[in-house]
Amino acid sequence: MPSHNTKDDCSSRDIRSALSKLSKEARELYLGRNIPALDSPPSPISFYRDFVSHNRPVVIKGGVSHWPAVTKWTNSYLKDTIGSLPVSVTVTPNGYADAPQGGLFVMPEERTMKMGDFVDIMEEPESANGVFYIQKQNSNLTQEFKDIIGDIEADIDWATEAFGKPPDAVNLWMGDGRAVTSMHKDPYENIYCVVRGYKELVLQPPTDLPWVPYRDYKPAIYKENPDTGGFEIEEINSSLVPWIAIDPTSPDLDTYPEYANSTQFKLKLEAGDVLYMPSLWFHYLSQSHGCIAINYWYDMEFDIKYNYYNLVKKLKKIIRNKV
Repeated sequence: MPSHNTKDDCSSRDIRSALSKLSKEARELYLGRNIPALDSPPSPISFYRDFVSHNRPVVIKGGVSHWPAVTKWTNSYLKDTIGSLPVSVTVTPNGYADAPQGGLFVMPEERTMKMGDFVDIMEEPESANGVFYIQKQNSNLTQEFKDIIGDIEADIDWATEAFGKPPDAVNLWMGDGRAVTSMHKDPYENIYCVVRGYKELVLQPPTDLPWVPYRDYKPAIYKENPDTGGFEIEEINSSLVPWIAIDPTSPDLDTYPEYANSTQFKLKLEAGDVLYMPSLWFHYLSQSHGCIAINYWYDMEFDIKYNYYNLVKKLKKIIRNKV
């Protein structure tokens, strides 16, 4: 029995060492220390060759600064043009929607309200109870904001040509400066465009998966109590939600010491900037008050990169089970 345990311990150390080398080599071979930035949009072939094929982010400074929306989408324009439009809005007491709270994964309360009323709350956030955010991820731009869709482009032409397909969804994001998107990853190639204000992001590559802690959380939802005006958390009778258990802006290294092995890339996107965020990259976002962004989700290819990601995921599980 002792020799069997020794062999298991050695195997676990070997796997952990190999995963550490994977992260280190990713930084040394192609990720570097900073997210590269271009002054103009790339050609489809150079975009695919230099970034998509490497699963490597890139910023295009002023990449959509020619959009009419960048200058037109003021509060007064939005109220005059689509003020009576019903839109889907999420509300939380603290700005954390779809995020861990203690042992729960808490989703926001969803409401439908007129766009004009939402803009009024953006102008006077203390006039309403809670933190309001337009963040419905069902291609809400094409579903709910058709009257202003002409102020942007239906797709990003160099990305569409490189991916060989149109975007699967186009989403509009607008909200309170207190709203935060907790760290997660998406199975999409993401072209993220800031129209107004700024976004601040923390990005981490898929090769950091061994060091990014996950937990299984009970699902729950925020509900405003109409009598007290306070928000209550109602648990949902559903399956557990696996979610990242750490805040990358204030990581708890006492609880999750291996997170120190990971690599953070921090960047700020200004109005008109574009970010290519490759599939499976971890990301955390915060924003200026009233910021507006548009993102295009292109379906990822379930190719060898996805194959390797699943291999790392399974190796991480083996290590965890041996602890």
